[in-house]
Amino acid sequence: MQIITSDESELVAGLQAGEEEAFEELVRAQTPALLRTARRFLRSEEDARDAVQDAFVSLFKSIGKFESNSQLATWLHRIVINCCLMKLRTWRRHPEEDIERLLPRFRDDGRQAEPSVLWTESGETILQRAELRKIVRSSIDHLPDRYRVVLLLRDIEEVTTEEAARLLDVTPTAVKVRLHRARQALRALLDPYMKL
Repeated sequence: MQIITSDESELVAGLQAGEEEAFEELVRAQTPALLRTARRFLRSEEDARDAVQDAFVSLFKSIGKFESNSQLATWLHRIVINCCLMKLRTWRRHPEEDIERLLPRFRDDGRQAEPSVLWTESGETILQRAELRKIVRSSIDHLPDRYRVVLLLRDIEEVTTEEAARLLDVTPTAVKVRLHRARQALRALLDPYMKL
């Protein structure tokens, strides 16, 4: 993500000086990308907009601590992800659906009871197709939150295992296990759409 401005250091200086124009420029430039990120984590438009708004408020309060060794847009992106994760944590008080029903079934000999379908297209080709893109998004949304969030962080946002563990306050091993199970469940959810 790049800030669309003539000089990011001027924008940061303006933000740190409390200039309203600098804040407005930042909001205009970054809101569309931040909303896309928030929508991936949160299932409603209203919640995504709230998370983006919370991120801007958080940035405004802590802009004095911003260090110029990273890009402002990257820092803001991380703040949005943290806001989304905080919202998801508050929702965890509700019982979460078990991922077991989504995973492939195995026989006693270790083979899959219903073998995965051989996908005839590459993953890249599949994702370029608009109708299948909707199916993939919907399938990701069907994953229980603890697995869906790990999949989004690692495979969509491309954060490292260690960073995902830090954001989620779990061990790197837990991230790896959840990611593996999320990918298995997603594969099982997508298999019916991949048949010849």
